[in-house]
Amino acid sequence: MNLWNAIVIGFKEIWAHKFRSVLTMLGIILGVSSLVAMSALVKGMENGMKEALVAIGGLEKVEIEAQDVPIHQKHLEDQAVGSTVHDVYALQRSAPLIKLVTPEMRMSFGRGWGGGGSSSLATKGTRAVRERLNLVGTLPSAIEMNQHVLEYGRMFNEVDDENAWNVCVIGAAIRDQLFGSPEETGYDINPVGQTININNQPFRVVGMFQRYESEQEKKLREIERNQPKVAQTGPERRRGWGGGRGQNSWVYGWKNATVYIPLNTMWIKFRSGGAGTNSVPDPRLSTLFVKVADIELLEPALQQAKNVLMHTHKGIEDFSFRTQENWSEGITTAIRNARMSGGFIAAISLLVGGIGIMNIMLASITERIREIGIRKAIGATFSDVFIQILVESIVIAILGGIAGIATSYAVVHLLTVISPTENTPVITLNSLAIAFLFSAFVGVLAGLFPAIKAARLDPIQALRYE
Repeated sequence: MNLWNAIVIGFKEIWAHKFRSVLTMLGIILGVSSLVAMSALVKGMENGMKEALVAIGGLEKVEIEAQDVPIHQKHLEDQAVGSTVHDVYALQRSAPLIKLVTPEMRMSFGRGWGGGGSSSLATKGTRAVRERLNLVGTLPSAIEMNQHVLEYGRMFNEVDDENAWNVCVIGAAIRDQLFGSPEETGYDINPVGQTININNQPFRVVGMFQRYESEQEKKLREIERNQPKVAQTGPERRRGWGGGRGQNSWVYGWKNATVYIPLNTMWIKFRSGGAGTNSVPDPRLSTLFVKVADIELLEPALQQAKNVLMHTHKGIEDFSFRTQENWSEGITTAIRNARMSGGFIAAISLLVGGIGIMNIMLASITERIREIGIRKAIGATFSDVFIQILVESIVIAILGGIAGIATSYAVVHLLTVISPTENTPVITLNSLAIAFLFSAFVGVLAGLFPAIKAARLDPIQALRYE
């Protein structure tokens, strides 16, 4: 018996027992669909984590943060001044492996900051920022450093910074609270040219960043937009400055709740010892970001930056470098663990399906003992019977695998509609191929024992079987 005839007989046997065959395939179908769906969810999670990493600046971005003076330099602690603008100029001048240098002076205002309630944050007429506001004094290079995209207007420039003008670029969450959100007004509002008060000082809005949000936030916003509005009876509920419920949404929430002003403006208007006094403004930076020219040269670039900073800090090592590599390694570890655990569970499901195939094939052999005895009596060899039973098992597994792949698309779509995840699941060709090949492999394993048992039947004993 050639292979083609064995395949045809296998299909005929499946067709003759359709209901039994479908129940047999069910384990394979569930195993394949669960494996593909799990892989799609993990891929979506991986994409979301990587998008958040890129949104925060990517692997090339390194934060230079203040740290305690080492023990062996404790006697120099009074001379440690921290990071200042002088470090920025020195790095720009003497560290060629550093592509970009962006200093930041920050002031984070929360609800009720300064005892003045929300009016102490930012106001426009009778409207006020009632959630967290991140006021950041920085240079124009911050738009490139933090991967910002302007939706309206422009980023302030060197002239604005040099003259310490009261101009600002705001995030979408600030616009929503001061001028109204698209959900509230029914259209996007361009705030460019408007004046807002930040801590009782007027600032002209020259630009607004686009809204940053995760896939989950987009889905939830679409769902809320399509639902009929119901009159609110209780106190107003807000999502908070984070704006998201997923593990990476804080990145987007932080960017949406940020107000950028020129560094000199922050230094003079907000860092002075007291308004209306002659106090010298505090020159220390909240943090200093650098972006290396090439990620492959990260270590030499950091060493170069360290040498420059040790010179400007007069040999006092009161700073440290924080890279995004730990985040990247955490992403890799989380994805690997999710794939291993999900794949293990799906593999168990497929093996259970294989046991079902083996059980049905053994039952089928019991039903066909006389048929097998007749074939062997008229000349069928061990390999003929073996191949026939094995092919039938493989055909069932392959059909189950194909049905499982089709089912996986429906499962993923159902998960996306019923329970919006943080990131859209993505079905990949690799997961489809692995699931299909594994189902075929299970079919081979499940068919080996029944095929050997059938091929070893004694024709005389088989013909006597009633």
